[in-house]
Amino acid sequence: MSIAGKNMRYLRKLRGLTQDEFASKLSIKRSLLGAYEEERADPKIEVLEVVCKLFKLTMDELLLKDLSVQSKSSYLDFRRRIKLANDVNLANIHFVPIKASAGYLSGYSDPEFIAELNSFTLPMVTPGNYRAFEIIGDSMLPTPSGSVVIAEKVETIDNIENTHAYVLLSKSDGVVYKRIMRNNRNKTRLTLMSDNPNYTPYQMSLEDILEVWQAKYILQKAEPVQKWDVGQIAHMVTDLTVKLNSIEKNMKK
Repeated sequence: MSIAGKNMRYLRKLRGLTQDEFASKLSIKRSLLGAYEEERADPKIEVLEVVCKLFKLTMDELLLKDLSVQSKSSYLDFRRRIKLANDVNLANIHFVPIKASAGYLSGYSDPEFIAELNSFTLPMVTPGNYRAFEIIGDSMLPTPSGSVVIAEKVETIDNIENTHAYVLLSKSDGVVYKRIMRNNRNKTRLTLMSDNPNYTPYQMSLEDILEVWQAKYILQKAEPVQKWDVGQIAHMVTDLTVKLNSIEKNMKK
């Protein structure tokens, strides 16, 4: 005997949906869903197919198994399938660790190479063209070495925004993480700046750039709060101001 109606009610509540919301997903009236859940009517096959697709179930599971009384292990497996069903609304982010950065320089445009990279999803990152890069070094402090930058693909140089942080893939330097200043007078080069004022800004030719990714999120290990010396902070701010003024003067020449 089919218990599809009972299972539909269980699945709806498991997902936290109202009858109106679930009926909308199934493209049926709320009253009809109520009739299914109360087993006053048998769900049509096209409705059952939509339910199976939403919850990653087989038709046999929906029609014959009482999903509300599964064992704990089966329930956990079921919840994983529910999560996978929801993950279609999240971006699949391929991860480029430091050890893979050299290979990425030659394989960045090869779909097979990209497919071999580990990937993951994050709840705050919706569908789009994203990539994760591991960064090494202290040039972007206070972002520490070993952090992972989640970045979105920039399709054209014209979309670059001044002073924003970007991951660039270049022929000469490989993968680099810097802030960018565009020069309105010399449009063939970009000025790359570090957050650490101990590093001098430098320029990069557009011909040297293969890819540009705008930083959106940063993942890093939790560390004890760093104690800053007031004098050290003042020196860093002054030094950075001088460098920015120098850059602005050069851009006006």
